[in-house]
Amino acid sequence: MKNSSIKPRLVFIVTVILFGAFMRLIPHWPNFTPIAAMALFGGAYLGRRFLAYAIPILALLLSDMIIGFHDSMLAVYMAFAITVTIGLLISQKVSAGKVLLASVSSSVIFFMVTNFAAWMGNPIYPQNFIGLAEAYVAGLVFFNDGSYGISFFMNELLGGLFYNTIFFGAFYFARLRFPVLAKA
Repeated sequence: MKNSSIKPRLVFIVTVILFGAFMRLIPHWPNFTPIAAMALFGGAYLGRRFLAYAIPILALLLSDMIIGFHDSMLAVYMAFAITVTIGLLISQKVSAGKVLLASVSSSVIFFMVTNFAAWMGNPIYPQNFIGLAEAYVAGLVFFNDGSYGISFFMNELLGGLFYNTIFFGAFYFARLRFPVLAKA
């Protein structure tokens, strides 16, 4: 019979993800949040696919219930799920280089998915290739707009790198100190 007690590894990983959800609630630069890091970390370390998607998505949903819902939530959650998938892809052999590449990739994917959704949901863009291109060009303004910290996109990129460093780094060092957190 399987031991059904709660494993320290699972508790640690879920705590990191819930910490990420909490960090969305305190004041921060726009888009300098741990959203992508929560998804990537969950995908990389939760083990079972169901948990890898469910726990980070539920943490995101809980924080959204406090922050408030918005029109682009579906696109954000889709980008979030893609980032969980990226985490699953690196889960067999997590390394600093893979986390760095996954972090940058998830920021670019977030930009691509959310701007695609802006094209789909905004009647100012024609629903053809030209309109899609216009939506992405309009989104490029956020790459260089310094009115929101460094820039809206750069905040997303730097936030992901910052929180991934904290989440993955904390887990790495915790496993060195507490071997019970190592994969069983």
